[in-house]
Amino acid sequence: MSFFPPGHSYDDGVLHISGERADQLAETYGTPLLVLDLREIDASVARLRAACEPHGVRISYAGKALLVTALARRIDRLGLALDVSSLGELATAERAGVPPERVTMHGAGKDAAELQAALDGRVGRIIVDGIDELGRLARMPASKRGADIILRLNTGIEAHTHDFVRTAGDDSKFGIAPHEEAEALRLLASAPTLRLRGLHAHIGSQIYEAAPFAANAQQLVAAMQRFTDAGAAIDTLILGGGFGIATHPNPTDETLDLQAAIAGMVASAREATSTLGLPMPSLEIEPGRYIVGNAGTSLYRVMAIKRYDRRTFVIVDGSMADNPRPALYGAKHHVVPVHETPGGVHEVTLCGRSCENDELGDMLLPLRLKAGDLLAMCSAGAYTYSMASNYNRFLRPPIVAVGDGPPQLYARRETIDDLLRCDVDA
Repeated sequence: MSFFPPGHSYDDGVLHISGERADQLAETYGTPLLVLDLREIDASVARLRAACEPHGVRISYAGKALLVTALARRIDRLGLALDVSSLGELATAERAGVPPERVTMHGAGKDAAELQAALDGRVGRIIVDGIDELGRLARMPASKRGADIILRLNTGIEAHTHDFVRTAGDDSKFGIAPHEEAEALRLLASAPTLRLRGLHAHIGSQIYEAAPFAANAQQLVAAMQRFTDAGAAIDTLILGGGFGIATHPNPTDETLDLQAAIAGMVASAREATSTLGLPMPSLEIEPGRYIVGNAGTSLYRVMAIKRYDRRTFVIVDGSMADNPRPALYGAKHHVVPVHETPGGVHEVTLCGRSCENDELGDMLLPLRLKAGDLLAMCSAGAYTYSMASNYNRFLRPPIVAVGDGPPQLYARRETIDDLLRCDVDA
């Protein structure tokens, strides 16, 4: 059974992505190749707006999912704000011309340069992730400009997702615990140029139930009351992202009603503030995967097929270097042949070519699959290229964008010179 994100179809036996032949893209740009469907990005943003705008909910794009200059520029043109979590992501936003006031700095362990960027006005605000970070920021030389602060809290809401992508609860490194809130207020009082504007909580990724989002909103309002009672003025609550996307042929296992999830978190916040006698704050969300996940398709070429008694291994020219997620936490992708192949399917183990047991997953592929054939890995737009490495000194793949005129490179393939540029001769 095939699962295709929107914009994918077989025409005359060949996979097309937003009207472009996948085999021709592979021939032109080589493999591995990440194909980014701009129509699907635009459609995802439109769905988010339809769910958020009736409630006045602001949308930021979480750049950690995928960020290159051309994409940052498109996100800005679509009217979204942008979250960055390093100086590298910030530099990308700056090169794309994203206005500083629409950029928010994230990160669980910011270095001095990243904190200084917030004080220098290179971002509109900074989300402070812990007491130690807030203390360092408070002790830095004050600037006349100051900085707008959002405190990231650990609300304790544990969504049903993989441990590695859970970002709240007792087993998470993220956020400020309730017993640390008084110290946070003390530190802010000691540094009057640090202006507390709001509270933030993100509970995880690939969440398909609306209830955890509503519970998180309720807990943030409860925290808002604690800060208000202590004399702080809170006008913004950022409710995170983590909206799940479908990634395999059985969508009933991976279905989130986005409209209901957004409406539920807004209703939860409104009910809680009304009960507590608090003003309704501005609400924001920060999706990443939801916007680019299903817009990305990785094209690979089969390098070898190894058949044993119990298992058949299909080795492709990609690896954990360009998509570490299956190895990290068992992430699943649906993989299909670029050319329709008659003759039935069988279960194989898809592997990369790195010097690790980098299994990309067990899946059904054609019995007649052979070396040289092309495969397409769906739902690969988020946390693949952005998490890529040079393990085995492999070169990072290019990104080609389709769906808005002729195909256009968003990132070229790395070269050997790129790979060696930081080496220092002995």
